[in-house]
Amino acid sequence: MTMPEIDTLSPLPEDHSGTTSTIPPVPEDAIIIIPVRNMVLFPGMVVPVTIAREKSLLAAQAAMKADRQIGIVLQRNPETADPAQADLYPVGTTAGILRYVAASSEAHHIVCQGECRFRLLELLPGYPFLVARIEKLPEEPEDNVEIEGRMVQLKQRALDILQMLPQIPQELSDSISNVTSAALLADLMTGLMDLTTAEKQDILETVDLKERIDKLLSRLSYRLEVLRVSRDIDEKTRNRLDDRQREALLREQLRTIQTQLGEIDDSSSETEALAEKIEKAGMPEEVHTHALKELNRLKNMPDSASEYSMLQNYLEYLSELPWSVSSEDRTDIREARRILDEDHYGLEKIKKRILEFLAVHKLNPEGKSPILCFIGPPGVGKTSLGQSIARATGRRFVRVSMGGVHDEAEIRGHRRTYIGALPGNIMQAVRRAGTNNCVVLLDEVDKLGSGVQGDPSAALLEVLDPAQNNTFRDNYLGVPFDLSKVMFICTANMPDTIPGPLRDRLEMIQIPGYTEQEKTQIALRYLIRRELSENGLTQENCQITEQAIRDIIGHYTREAGVRELERQIGSVFRHAAMKIAEGDTEKVSIDSGDITDILGAPVYDSETAMRVSMPGIATGLAWTPVGGDILFIEASRVPGRNRLTLTGQLGDVMKESAQAALTLVKAHAESLGIPAEQFENSEIHVHVPAGAIPKDGPSAGVAMFLALASVMMGKPIASDHAMTGEISLRGLVLPVGGIREKVLAALRAGIRTVMLPAKNKRDLDDIPEDARNQLQFIFLETVDDAIRCGLIENGKSASSEKK
Repeated sequence: MTMPEIDTLSPLPEDHSGTTSTIPPVPEDAIIIIPVRNMVLFPGMVVPVTIAREKSLLAAQAAMKADRQIGIVLQRNPETADPAQADLYPVGTTAGILRYVAASSEAHHIVCQGECRFRLLELLPGYPFLVARIEKLPEEPEDNVEIEGRMVQLKQRALDILQMLPQIPQELSDSISNVTSAALLADLMTGLMDLTTAEKQDILETVDLKERIDKLLSRLSYRLEVLRVSRDIDEKTRNRLDDRQREALLREQLRTIQTQLGEIDDSSSETEALAEKIEKAGMPEEVHTHALKELNRLKNMPDSASEYSMLQNYLEYLSELPWSVSSEDRTDIREARRILDEDHYGLEKIKKRILEFLAVHKLNPEGKSPILCFIGPPGVGKTSLGQSIARATGRRFVRVSMGGVHDEAEIRGHRRTYIGALPGNIMQAVRRAGTNNCVVLLDEVDKLGSGVQGDPSAALLEVLDPAQNNTFRDNYLGVPFDLSKVMFICTANMPDTIPGPLRDRLEMIQIPGYTEQEKTQIALRYLIRRELSENGLTQENCQITEQAIRDIIGHYTREAGVRELERQIGSVFRHAAMKIAEGDTEKVSIDSGDITDILGAPVYDSETAMRVSMPGIATGLAWTPVGGDILFIEASRVPGRNRLTLTGQLGDVMKESAQAALTLVKAHAESLGIPAEQFENSEIHVHVPAGAIPKDGPSAGVAMFLALASVMMGKPIASDHAMTGEISLRGLVLPVGGIREKVLAALRAGIRTVMLPAKNKRDLDDIPEDARNQLQFIFLETVDDAIRCGLIENGKSASSEKK
């Protein structure tokens, strides 16, 4: 039995007490009408009705007070809040109110019993609710053979339906068996059946009893046939299902219906398409057998099962991998050299190593090539070198960012037992490339993390080992994939943070920063053209001179790479684009004198001029992950007790260098002409500016020693000298790393003389020739060499005398 919808479109009035006393009486040939939504009341039925509209509440209260019947009429549009006669169906049912329940909420309830049909003639005005004149429609006599025969058939079909429905009380079947009136039985069964509101209203409006029973018998026959088919389907499918598949019962019933009706099953066409893709994928025999086994599982699985979509996605992913798809490997060394020279300026040693790598691969394609790892500060072209290698070899290029990856599953993939599982980044990159011999760039491998999900760097060991990656097994795929044809290239800013086992599998290629000459050529050859295009300009309407580029490099950037230089050139071109867009000019020429007006005051100037005549100031050279930099060591002596104070965010190693430097100065006090009591009566303070930046490392030992010797002797250090090197307590100057980056930083800062450990002389070959020609190099064996060449005697240093 279907329940009526709640009538809740209009709000409940706040107070109904006493309102019915002012309503005029309803004539005897009229009746109070209560319009309802989505329900039809039949004679003989007892149903609850929920009302909430103000007119409906007043109508129910007036009928209760006057002990009058009401008329239940279905409205045509359920959304109509205040229906008129045209909004109501013409036939309804009179009903007596058995009970009125005033709820505390906005909706009240009445229980009413249907009496007889009536036809709505007209609505009467002057009432706060609907009142209408009606014509009652009496039932015709039932004492004829046609009515009795139809009643027998109706009762039998009703009992058949009740027997096939689950959880139907026996009392209902007994009540239907005992009904003696054909009209009552027809109305009762219509009210109980799950018909639409329009169908019920149609039967209510059918006055002729024989025609009414015929309509009901037609619908009962259809419903009975549906129940029989449903029972047959249920019996056929129940035997196929086990306990794990019972949740797919309804889908199995639908599949059986589609089979009996001859409809095409879409799932079969999907599995056929998957089978075709698997055959065309060119999988190895082991993988092909596994894929067919999983495909058979998919065919026998209901598509509503939780595992169905997961297995379908897995097979699609498996068939889309490039098992046997390879791009044509082009290893023309001359063409590769041309492409590298076209894409990058300088980097001759790097290009030579790449060409050697390609040459070996050409002569021995099946050989185990090393994994190249480009190490260098940001903006020096590590990623673009990988793109050039892919272009030179004719391979597809895919970049995989390793920065911030802290889950092993990002490399090896998630197991298929997890919801939303996916392959790892390596297999996803190979799939995106579409070939099994692509170039995969693993960017920022030095920034891999680790956590409770595992260590991604450990998962990379198998990927980057040429002896193991031919059977790489992703957790999601569960089958081996040959990665030996993939050309892996890594990039990093600093090698120290790369785990040892992973670093052992990589061939480190250092890419240091660029000199001013190299930056100028890079800007003229690449950056200007790129930024002109980015800002909608051409070489015809905007030009910039080489001297302007040099001014930008010297006064507005101080970096190892060229990213900041490209940003500053972009700022200059945006200024030009604004002038042209405003119509002020059609062509803009930018020279050196225009740079200050566009970019403002110079950001970087020489930092050594102000320290020319101050003892205790030494210029050191430091290495940072983003290139080299200069580092000032300041030493000061004040009266006090023998004490050393160190400030400037120094690390433990740098503090130890300062203590060793002070010990060396004390040891050389006699040869330096420093009275011994001067140490007893002095408090020495060593400070390294930029105190917010942590500093550490042993390479500032020479600068510490010179700064302390300078302040104790009262002699300044040559301001155009910079130095690096570790010291020992024997006074030896030991070699350090990062010479190229430090020398280039000294050149950028306006330094003219660089003091290096003697054992670092071999590193001069790594410094560009134009940088070597602009600098004077002094090689130190002991700290005595540093004193002799660094301190100013009589207005000159020993190194300046050599020039």
